[in-house]
Amino acid sequence: MTVKKDKVVEMHCTLKNDKGEVIDSTEGRETMVFLQGHSNIVPGLEKSIEGMKVGESNDVVVQSKEAYGDYHAEGVQTIPMKALEGIDKLTVGLELQSQDEQGNPFIVRVKEINEDTIVVDANHPLAGETLHFSVSIESIREATKEELEHGHIHAHGGSCSH
Repeated sequence: MTVKKDKVVEMHCTLKNDKGEVIDSTEGRETMVFLQGHSNIVPGLEKSIEGMKVGESNDVVVQSKEAYGDYHAEGVQTIPMKALEGIDKLTVGLELQSQDEQGNPFIVRVKEINEDTIVVDANHPLAGETLHFSVSIESIREATKEELEHGHIHAHGGSCSH
């Protein structure tokens, strides 16, 4: 069986940045399990593993446009501290939910805390980054009807920044 759309794929994965620093890895942990062809992982990685077989390994380079997108300077905003009244323990790196003018929710991360203002960043932490994945396909199975209807697998851990 090969990796293709609508198959449940179980793989080990290590993610590094351009400097070779490990950002995330399933090594020593549960495998990453996802439904291929349903945007459960970054598009560039999903395309790169298409056609792989159980037992195969590969090193994959994914450009930012095929991962978490380009970094957008306009995603960084300075807001008044009083806009965050009621939030306990405000720290750099804290993720906050916000919404755009149409009411669509999105996540911002606290980047800087000043006396009267706070700087938040709506960019994904890996936006603008070229990602380097080392993957090994551990198993492939047919998806259940329910998994196909929902567009994702059920009940499994693992991570590699998906």
